[in-house]
Amino acid sequence: MQKQISNLDKLTLSNDFLFKHVMLRKRICKHILEELLHTQIADITYLEAEQTIDVYPDSHGIRLDVRIADTANTHYNLEMQVKNPVNRATGKFLLPKRTRYYQAMLDTDMLQKGQDYDELSPTYIIFFCLFDFFQDSQRIYTFKKCCLENMNIELADEAVIMFLNTLGTKGDVSPDIQSLFDYINSNTINSNFTREVADTIVEIKNDKKVRDAYMTYEMRMKDLRDEAHAEEKAATAKRLLSMGLSVEDIAKATLLSVEQVEAIKAEQK
Repeated sequence: MQKQISNLDKLTLSNDFLFKHVMLRKRICKHILEELLHTQIADITYLEAEQTIDVYPDSHGIRLDVRIADTANTHYNLEMQVKNPVNRATGKFLLPKRTRYYQAMLDTDMLQKGQDYDELSPTYIIFFCLFDFFQDSQRIYTFKKCCLENMNIELADEAVIMFLNTLGTKGDVSPDIQSLFDYINSNTINSNFTREVADTIVEIKNDKKVRDAYMTYEMRMKDLRDEAHAEEKAATAKRLLSMGLSVEDIAKATLLSVEQVEAIKAEQK
């Protein structure tokens, strides 16, 4: 019998789910951090993969792909970013303020009541981007806080944000990082390291527990998409109601039922 191909089999490293599972392989993840930061790391500990942080009940939670700490208590958050998100209402790109929010939430989650501010751990928020957000062709964009009046003065808050541009052509990176970029872009295997990554992906895709987890993940993502689509339809219906259109016309335009539009109309009274 021919083996049925699932959606998991078609995934590449740029997919959030697969990226997370590859980064959970300590040897691979540790090597990437060492190559990026040009340092030796004794060991890493996974705080929680795909962690959702809700510091306050009414705050906007964040879902983290991979969160790690090393033996020096430096914390790392690794994210895969395939698309450049934009607010359709304002036309503004969301990634810069998203990193600001991530940093704030990480710090708030990290510092316990009664601890001093200097107990905050150094942090690296690292985005693997399949696009060049800053349009300068740099392979890596690293951000720290500096004084505008004297750029040699750095605010030593030990918070670093890095955007890895897999399409970049400027700036030096190690051969293994460049080969990783090539692999993310086109599945090209041109080093022992990307061979290891590719073999790991095959192993992950053949793991029954991972396959079961992916089925659950797919269903959750579908529910989220359906929920977002329903919210979008409801928002459209509210706008059309404010313009004075009839319930019947709005139902036709949004593909909502007349009863659903009537319920939305009742909520606005």
